[in-house]
Amino acid sequence: MIWMLLIAALVAMLLGAPFFALIAGLTLVLLSLDGTDAGAFVINFAQLGEKQELVAVPLFALAGYLLGESRTPQRLVRLSRALFGWMPGGLAIVALIACALFTALTGASGVTIVALGAVLYPALISARYSQPFALGLVTSSGSLGMLFAPALPLIIYAVVVQQLPLPVPVSLDDLFRAGLLPGLFLIAVLSIWAIWQAPPRTAEEKRIDPREIVAALKDTAWELPLPFVVLGAIYSGRIAASEAAALTAIYVLVVLTIIRREVPFGSLTRIIREAMVLVGAILTILGVALALTDYLILADVPGQLFTFVNAHIDSRWVFLLVLNFILLIFGMLLEGFPAIVILTPLILPIALQFGVDPVHFGILFLANLQIGLFLPPLGMNLFIASYRFGLPVQQVIRATLPFFVLMLLATLVITYVPWLSLVLLER
Repeated sequence: MIWMLLIAALVAMLLGAPFFALIAGLTLVLLSLDGTDAGAFVINFAQLGEKQELVAVPLFALAGYLLGESRTPQRLVRLSRALFGWMPGGLAIVALIACALFTALTGASGVTIVALGAVLYPALISARYSQPFALGLVTSSGSLGMLFAPALPLIIYAVVVQQLPLPVPVSLDDLFRAGLLPGLFLIAVLSIWAIWQAPPRTAEEKRIDPREIVAALKDTAWELPLPFVVLGAIYSGRIAASEAAALTAIYVLVVLTIIRREVPFGSLTRIIREAMVLVGAILTILGVALALTDYLILADVPGQLFTFVNAHIDSRWVFLLVLNFILLIFGMLLEGFPAIVILTPLILPIALQFGVDPVHFGILFLANLQIGLFLPPLGMNLFIASYRFGLPVQQVIRATLPFFVLMLLATLVITYVPWLSLVLLER
């Protein structure tokens, strides 16, 4: 019965039914069939208020929306181009870094494509990069920031995994540290490809312009300290993620409304409303998903699933390969947050039985999901890029294929080399 209901809910979701309503309805039906008081459903929403990690969600979301309304993306691209534009493939590497940083701060890869695409895509074309390369780079690099603090998917995974009975506790700080090297590795792989695809440079393009560097540094004087101070504090363990979120939101608000005056006070109501709508959607999904998670654990669904998997797979390496395939498919069909809250309670207990560290699991989980966002034919970012640049989605798909192959190979390295994810952890 449980499996039939789960499959029916998944089919209905793929047909467009609201995710939170399906999960809520499924949970209430299962509780009723089990004879359990429906009050257990409400308790999970009350418990959300006790999770300190969630304090960071609305604050980082607000900071991200404010940054998206300003000219901060253009200033960061100008600075990066002044510092690295002289390198072979320098502008493409700038695009990769800028997209990763912006996605980490905003938590939404689609927003990165829309906000930075208007700057980076024509800049790459004017620098004589091929049109397919420029299109593929901007589309695929929009999801790179999911592994870097303070990306919202890392926070959501931490909240979900802390609901599970794990032999080793998983903290948000652990996940922030664990995502750093794998994220840098993905950027490095794509940077090598960017250097390989770079057009021949003129003598003028090879020249370093100190005046432009100084001007760009002055232009970003208020934004530049933010990633170093906030992320440095998080990775060093000096402040908690919630404190870093408060610092980020206040700093961005003051700089953009009072100092730079790029965000009018009259627009704050709209911006806050839009940010909190996103936060409300995330918290609603989390509440109903955690209620379903509690039921699945009590019903030993993960144990039954492990028995089935163990009967067909007896190798950790094969399990990880199958896991990559499953996560790619779900990353294509679902947005990041629903995939995290649905799959983590079901798959993580199985992964633990195969000796996979829960922190490493989280990183490989998100690495696969970020590829699924532009996996043909249904990856969400493909359609966002198609709409943003006014090009057929088939053309976007062809442009992203080399980036998909490279990121898939890099993700397999992240999967089979757990050292990348665990070396920075203080254990």
